[in-house]
Amino acid sequence: MKVLCFSSFTFAYLDRARVLFATLRRHHPDWRLVALITDHPPPGVEIDLSAEAFDQVVWFEDLDIPGGRSWLFGHDVVEACTAVKGPFLLKAATEQPVDAVLYLDPDTALLNDLDPLIGMLGQHDGLLTPHLLAPETTLEGILDNERSVARTGVFNLGFLAIRTRGDGLRMAQWWNDRLLAFCHDDIPEGLFVDQRWCDQIPAFFPGFGIVRDPGYNVASWNLSHRRIRFGADGSAYANDAPLRFWHFTKLGPVGEGMTRRYARDNVEVYEIWNWYKRQIALYRDPRIPERWWYWGQYADGRPVAREDRLRYRRDPELQRRFPDPFATGPDSYRAWLDTQHG
Repeated sequence: MKVLCFSSFTFAYLDRARVLFATLRRHHPDWRLVALITDHPPPGVEIDLSAEAFDQVVWFEDLDIPGGRSWLFGHDVVEACTAVKGPFLLKAATEQPVDAVLYLDPDTALLNDLDPLIGMLGQHDGLLTPHLLAPETTLEGILDNERSVARTGVFNLGFLAIRTRGDGLRMAQWWNDRLLAFCHDDIPEGLFVDQRWCDQIPAFFPGFGIVRDPGYNVASWNLSHRRIRFGADGSAYANDAPLRFWHFTKLGPVGEGMTRRYARDNVEVYEIWNWYKRQIALYRDPRIPERWWYWGQYADGRPVAREDRLRYRRDPELQRRFPDPFATGPDSYRAWLDTQHG
C-alpha cells in the first residue's frame, strides 16, 4: 500500500516536526512524508528545507484556498494550521498516486512502527483514535478528561488516516468543506477547530473504524488508563500493547503538569518525556522566535489582535472592502481600525 503522511505546522513548531519526521523516516522509510507549512521564515533566516527528513513542502499558498489571504486573516494560528488539513487531505487523496493518507500532529513521535494501522486500512476506509478508551473513575479525571472531551470532541485529530476511496474520499470532501467555512475555536457555538466536526464521522461514514488499541495516541489525557512499561529489549508498551506513538501536547509546564498528575509513579512516562525534550533541544533552531508566525502580524509588523480577526471574519462588507487585510497604509483595514479605535 502506498502511503503519504503529512503534518501541519509553523516554523515555531519546526523542532517538533523534525522529531516527528525523523521517527517516521526511521520506521517507515518507504512512506512519502509531506510538511504542510502555513508560515514563512523570520526575516533574514534561511532554512534549507531540502535537507529535512520530509520529501516535500506544501505552503499555504499552494492550496489555492478561495479568498487566500483574506480567508487566512480570519483564523488565529491554531485555527489556520488545523483548517488547512482539510484542503490538503482532499488534495492528496485526489491528486497523489497513493492508497492511504495519514495525518499526525507535529508534537507526536513514533516509538514503534504503524504497520498494524495499515493492516486496519485494509478493512476500513478511515481510522480515528478517541481521546479516551475507558470511563474515568475519579472526580478529578471526570473534570479534567471526560468533561474536556465533551467540549472539544470525542476523537483526537492529532491523528487521522483515510483510504483514497469510498468513505475515506467522501469524508475528505466533507471535512474540507466544513473546515474551510467553520474551523473556529468557538466552544460556546459548538466548535473546536477540526475536532467537534469529527464526532459525526461514525454516523456519516460507516466505513470508518475506531482504533481502540491503547498503544496509539498516548497522551496526558488518557494516562489514567494506560500503564507504560519497557520490555527487556527496551521496547515501550502501553497496557502490554506496543506503544506506537505518543502525543506530547502542550510541551512545557501545562503538559508536564497534567502528565505528572496522571502518570504518578509510572517512571517510564517521565523517561519518555525526557527523551522527547532532549530531541526537541537537538532539533531547535535558536534563530526562530518561540512564538513566531508570519501571519500573526500586519505588513508593518504590528501584531494582529484576535478581536481584529473576528471582526473581519464576521463582516462580509469588510472582506469586500479590504481584500488584503494584512496590508497597512492609507485605505487599509489596519488604517480603518485605527479610526474606529479613535
